[in-house]
Amino acid sequence: MLAPICHVRDYAFDTNVMQVAGLITNVNTIGERIKWARQQRGMTQQQLATAAGVSTSTIGNLESGLRGKPRELNSMARALRASSSWLESGKGVWANDPNVEEGPEVRGLVPLISWIRAGYWDEASDPLQPGDAEQWLACPSPHSTSTYVLRVKGDSMTAPHGNTRTYPEGCLIFVDPEKRSPLNGDRIVAKLEGENEVTFKVYKNEDGRQWLQPLNPSHEPIREAFRTLGTVIGKWEEG
Repeated sequence: MLAPICHVRDYAFDTNVMQVAGLITNVNTIGERIKWARQQRGMTQQQLATAAGVSTSTIGNLESGLRGKPRELNSMARALRASSSWLESGKGVWANDPNVEEGPEVRGLVPLISWIRAGYWDEASDPLQPGDAEQWLACPSPHSTSTYVLRVKGDSMTAPHGNTRTYPEGCLIFVDPEKRSPLNGDRIVAKLEGENEVTFKVYKNEDGRQWLQPLNPSHEPIREAFRTLGTVIGKWEEG
């Protein structure tokens, strides 16, 4: 709830007040702070619940004041990129800015995008922000801020049973476009030179020869020139 504009000195020592662009926002409880942070990130209750590994009803009960401090507070803080101490007490700075945390890699939400968009993602100067995509998913691995998710198409990366890691059609892969120097055997997303086709394959490099290898033996390797768009750092599938 937004209150009338007030002089910031009237609230300088009130830890239950957020000062945002000249407006005073009252956030007196854990639930109110979670709701406020969620709205700042442009997330729905369902998106936050998925990212934090809790039920939607848990988020709803917290925000409505039916629950006190949750045991999942730290996972919610990570999903919101917020300070867990601020969520609990209201003290300090609310946001954990990935640009100032130790190390360039963080865990958080990444957008599910189309294969067409993946083809020019590395050329985009302004990657999507929370609220700009229909679906944001929690990444299971440390990642750069430009990481995205693709839904696997076709069966070229479906491996024979028990042979190796498999990526059946419909599963989700997490792609970090800042990892463009793959090692032999890495799973990568690549764009064929001179074409608009984007593909997901195993990167092979032997004696200076590079090619893209499918896991499904019924598909042929790709030996045309290609450009690495990113390395796969994680996978998720239902069941």
